[in-house]
Amino acid sequence: MLDPMRLRVLVAVARTGSVTAAAQELHYSQPAVSHHLARLEAETGAKLIQRVGRGIRLTEAGRLLAERAEEILGRIESASAELAAYVGLRSGRVRLAAFPSALGTFVPTAAVRLAERHPGLELCFTEAEPPEALRMLRAGQVDVAVLFRYGEAEPDEEGVRLTHLFDEPGFLVLPAAEPGAETLAGHAGSRWIAGCERCRAHLLRLCAEAGFEPRVSFTTDDYVAVQAMVAAGLGVAVLPELALTAHRHPGIRTVPLPGSTRRVFAATYGEPPDPPPTAALLTALLGG
Repeated sequence: MLDPMRLRVLVAVARTGSVTAAAQELHYSQPAVSHHLARLEAETGAKLIQRVGRGIRLTEAGRLLAERAEEILGRIESASAELAAYVGLRSGRVRLAAFPSALGTFVPTAAVRLAERHPGLELCFTEAEPPEALRMLRAGQVDVAVLFRYGEAEPDEEGVRLTHLFDEPGFLVLPAAEPGAETLAGHAGSRWIAGCERCRAHLLRLCAEAGFEPRVSFTTDDYVAVQAMVAAGLGVAVLPELALTAHRHPGIRTVPLPGSTRRVFAATYGEPPDPPPTAALLTALLGG
């Protein structure tokens, strides 16, 4: 049976890249770290690290085990927090990862609602785009991940349950100071500003349906930067409503885009029922 302490050592070595740095992070001696690694290799029967000059690197087996170990340790920590909430050892904690415009709009409102109903419950926020938020959820680093999806079909993540929060419309974002077309097709010759991978794929689909391929001149995940660039006349863009609610540049104008809808979900991991702190956060996110 794998020892969680030794798994923690392996994860620290993988994250820091050296025995010395791992020892400092864990407050262990270097010989203690080396001992734990040697014992872990003996337990698994696999070579996990190899010497490279004065340093070390993980073998393929070591990298595989380190990735799984991070998830295992996250699950242990999550289980400890859940058990503590159930038996009343402390008031509990719930951790949330969400994309930036969610954190800038409805998540703080949900946090206030949660605090009013459960004043002893500690809520922790982390900013993360959907792919990273899902990774953190699977690894047990967060309890709820707020995600978005567009109309395009996406495969379901094994073990992940989605709670639909709401849908939000999309808008064509144009410079306020410049007159011009208010349709996608009318900007077939314009420069475009694209966002994250999912948002870019959505933009490409919308433009393809309008009969052209956009000339993407700039790419940024920062919706504040997108609006500033549009206002400066550097290009046009498509943004969802949350991005425009969280921040609106005075130098832009927006036009609703029929067919451009972003679906927002709260994701949890594992079989129901959810632990009480997680269930309370979901209720707050749903506005209940």
